[in-house]
Amino acid sequence: MACRISELVIDCADPERLAAFWGEVLGYVELSREDDGSIEIGPPAGAGGPQPTLVLSPSGDPRTGKLRLHIDVNATDRDQDAELERLLGLGARPADVGQAGTESWHVLADPEGNEFCLLHSRLQPL
Repeated sequence: MACRISELVIDCADPERLAAFWGEVLGYVELSREDDGSIEIGPPAGAGGPQPTLVLSPSGDPRTGKLRLHIDVNATDRDQDAELERLLGLGARPADVGQAGTESWHVLADPEGNEFCLLHSRLQPL
């Protein structure tokens, strides 16, 4: 028997802001809010499906160094260039993590500076 990733928890300074950003990026909706300020977002069908939910958890701890884990995304209904423009319009910004400039992906940062990559291939929507 194997495990499956059901949720990813991201510590952040402003859960509201990141929930709005990642909700737009992924087409996710708010699923729940906790008393500690955490917000869980996920696919409109809810938790437990093939896509993991994101839990944006408030933290005052400063980030130090490069992230050890980052998210990769693929467009589902447009090409990479059009998706890049959409993500930049939502508040993503280009990030430099030492890439050579010849990669087939774009390294971006969310509104709190967390790096993620926009990959080249288009995936089928679920």
